[in-house]
Amino acid sequence: MKLKYVVEDTDRHGNVRLYYRRNGRKVRLRGPVGSPEFLTDYRRAAAGPKAPRKQSALKPGVLRAGTLHWLCAQYYKSAMFAELGAGTQKTRRSILERFCARKGNGEKRFADLTPRAIRKVRDEMLNTPEAANTLIKTLRQLFRFAVNYDHCETNPATSVELLRSKSEGYHSWTLDEIEAFEKKHPVGTTARLALALALYTGQRRSDLVLFGRQHVRDGWLIFTQQKNKSRNPVKLELPIIPELQRIIDASSTGDLAFLVNGYGRPYTSAGFGNRFRAWADEAGLKHCSVHGLRKAAAARLAELGCTEFEIMAITGHQTSKEVTRYTKGANQRVRAEAAMKKMGGQN
Repeated sequence: MKLKYVVEDTDRHGNVRLYYRRNGRKVRLRGPVGSPEFLTDYRRAAAGPKAPRKQSALKPGVLRAGTLHWLCAQYYKSAMFAELGAGTQKTRRSILERFCARKGNGEKRFADLTPRAIRKVRDEMLNTPEAANTLIKTLRQLFRFAVNYDHCETNPATSVELLRSKSEGYHSWTLDEIEAFEKKHPVGTTARLALALALYTGQRRSDLVLFGRQHVRDGWLIFTQQKNKSRNPVKLELPIIPELQRIIDASSTGDLAFLVNGYGRPYTSAGFGNRFRAWADEAGLKHCSVHGLRKAAAARLAELGCTEFEIMAITGHQTSKEVTRYTKGANQRVRAEAAMKKMGGQN
């Protein structure tokens, strides 16, 4: 394979090195020529150096004290923020920076932010109620920090009501949809292993991508959930049911991660989400997601007659309110039949 601007240099030890050389710029390339690593490096080198990132508007040291930007910067340096998981930190930063950028909010005094002003922003987001509610919840946490650290005396977001969402959240997979996915992705494929891990453990994708043989002890999966791991860790021990074990045994896996990509490397949480999206699309399930399998697992447990506490022991939820939200999609007919049997004195 001959590509433009690729040259070979021999070092003083006689080793041949590959480089991309153009206009006086020389970039090292991984070999061999034509390998995935080589092509990745070549494309990056051909694209040229990235433009320097603009300085964040929230950079400490260049902010006027008392502005909303300044308050956000103080929050990011606090123990309250440091205790959050990396994913939660990233999400909150994004939400707050968008809010600060909106109509110059970041340069305004945070002490002047009133419940009325927050309600106005909320009402402008009526078409996306979940996003509006997430913003309000994030502002509540920002000002909770401000009150705790004596930056202000009141929290203007606590009195702002959340919008009632018409959405039921992620779609919970039906049995027909699970069968359609299984028909498209037979046992032995990574896609089928991913489905089984999600359905038979009821865990989030951030945990699924980390599961490996180091978590298995005497037929049990023992792990600490990634969500709130540093702030409020939840340790779970789940039995590996025979069907899941059968699929693991029949699949090509890694050692430290059951789920690996085409290069034998573990997935990132985001990368796995994108890959699963493609697998579902291939099965004609464009409305189904990996998180929907967590809801389906909880609903199936409810249909089997498991109590809320039994379901919480599997999913790791800390309150029955969360479980109720997840099991809302449980088959009403199955549960009604069970209830009427009890009424009729049947076991």
